[in-house]
Amino acid sequence: MQVRIGVQFVPKELVVETAETAEEVQRALGDALAEERGVLVLKDQRGGRVVVPADRVGYLEITEEEGRTVGFGGSQYA
Repeated sequence: MQVRIGVQFVPKELVVETAETAEEVQRALGDALAEERGVLVLKDQRGGRVVVPADRVGYLEITEEEGRTVGFGGSQYA
């Protein structure tokens, strides 16, 4: 799953590929926002972590991955 995070005062968004579900990501943000100085922590697929102060998150876009085709258009040569 891909998560895009818009951070206030940062011109580029953060893009994280994670194995967490959409519900887990939403819950993590909700829990972080509930704390006074909470931080959003997401684990990426390579074992790293992305840590963002929760009060600086402008938006969170969660995209479920679709099956990807490999090659130049796929089905023509199947």
